[in-house]
Amino acid sequence: QVQLVESGGGLVQPGGSLRLSCVASGSDFSVNAMGWYRQVSGKERELVAVITSGGSTNYADSVKGRFTISRDNAKNAVSLQMNSLTPEDTAVYYCYSKIRYFYRDSEYDYWGQGTQVTVSS
Repeated sequence: QVQLVESGGGLVQPGGSLRLSCVASGSDFSVNAMGWYRQVSGKERELVAVITSGGSTNYADSVKGRFTISRDNAKNAVSLQMNSLTPEDTAVYYCYSKIRYFYRDSEYDYWGQGTQVTVSS
């Protein structure tokens, strides 16, 4: 079974930066896409950024120009560089991965446990 391990969350001042990382561990699988979602209490989880194994990216309008997603396909890892952070970026950030096992045609969605990002002075 695949597990997603997240790191990099924490407290940062407005205008500062953080880098989130996530690694998918397991065996006998390939990663079709990885990315990050975030959720604020009382609101729905929303897409922040995703990247496919081929390098295609998609960003939420609210983070375009400030966040950059990157991948390391050999390590089944994804990173999110977050710059010019504002209090509105405060949320729990969840790593997401779409997995295909070598001997199964279906795709499976996996989620990390979440890491807190707090932007405050």
